[in-house]
Amino acid sequence: MDKLVEFWRKVWGAKDLRRKILFTAGILLLYRFLAHLPVAGVDRVALRQLFSGSQILGLLDIFSGGTLANFSLVALGLGPYINASIIMQLLAVVYPKLEEMQKEGEYGREIINQYTRLLTVPIAILQGIGMYFLLHNQRVIGTLGPVEMIALLVTMTAGTVITVWLGELITEYGLGNGISLMIFAGIVGRLPVVLSQTAVTLETLNIGNLLVFVVVGLAVVATVVFINEASRNIPVQYARRIRGGREYGGQTTHLPLRVNQAGVIPIIFAVSLVLLPSMAGKFLEGLPNPAVAGAAKQIVAIMDPSGWVYSAVYFVLVIGFTYFYTAVVFDPNKIAEDLKKYGGFVPGIRPGTSTATYLNGILNRITLVGAVFLGAIAVLPNIAQSAFNIPSLSIGGTGILIVVSVVLETTKSLQSQLLVRSYDGFLKV
Repeated sequence: MDKLVEFWRKVWGAKDLRRKILFTAGILLLYRFLAHLPVAGVDRVALRQLFSGSQILGLLDIFSGGTLANFSLVALGLGPYINASIIMQLLAVVYPKLEEMQKEGEYGREIINQYTRLLTVPIAILQGIGMYFLLHNQRVIGTLGPVEMIALLVTMTAGTVITVWLGELITEYGLGNGISLMIFAGIVGRLPVVLSQTAVTLETLNIGNLLVFVVVGLAVVATVVFINEASRNIPVQYARRIRGGREYGGQTTHLPLRVNQAGVIPIIFAVSLVLLPSMAGKFLEGLPNPAVAGAAKQIVAIMDPSGWVYSAVYFVLVIGFTYFYTAVVFDPNKIAEDLKKYGGFVPGIRPGTSTATYLNGILNRITLVGAVFLGAIAVLPNIAQSAFNIPSLSIGGTGILIVVSVVLETTKSLQSQLLVRSYDGFLKV
């Protein structure tokens, strides 16, 4: 506890870090304020009843931070931006020019980010249309004329653009990754409502089940921290070189390969895709064509979040996205080339292609552990609902993983910046 107090004392004592913390807190407070600015023309009572009775919409509401249940200015949240990011990363695999941009460093990534922002706008419009018809079929919102419809879509799209802009402001001028912190703020902001709903259900449980529930919750948090911090250290030796009468190299270090290299991104991507069939089915149920409406009802029944089909598809998607995103963020060939360029090698492994193959083999094995872990965390709420009979438990391992991961990453960012300041003081002396 003393170390924690001393750590935050040092952080708050650094003027620039204090400014970043206050800036980040201000942006998050503004985002939460926007989350409670409702869009006109919506029946609030019917809307809350709809979300409380739908597990699909409840899960979406948690990731949006309660903005959907309020149908606020930022109702769509970061969903369109996340979907645009998925599309751009998939295009980078099949479109060589985008792949070349990713390898161009900061300049290439900025161009791809700009494309992602532009793609976010039409996706937000499409999602806004889908959300309108979904709520219209459920009699939550009345029939809108062309002008009112355009105004609604412009408002919802502008809300998404504002949310993305606020997240990028945090990334540039604040603390940590802005998009992750916005999702974090949404989950934490919605947490009291979810916990109160769960507490009402827990009153019907016996003491034994309640204790088991608490122990499982603590075990999940401990496991999330352990897996997030776990890594496989690959020993790296640098050859000795003599230049200008000085000897360089000869050090022994290690290359850390994280078990959870992809972080929470695979779960966020998988959620965006696994809910699409149910959302499309809910939309098509209201069509006058009996055949289409019947097929839509079957899709909704099959992809019910409490069913095993939904859990299986969700689990497989998380594993697939984990491998995909790990391949995007970690390139064994580039690492092997860099090691060879600077005279580094893995003991017992030839530099170059052999090193890349060796790193790729290890990465595949430890990624399997991380992928299964993420998949288990993703379907944990369904398991808990079946085991403890808690129908209102719509936040579970996924929310815990995001919250814990963002807290750990932000803390590491603070520690690294404090370390840089200690080096600056040493150099001045």
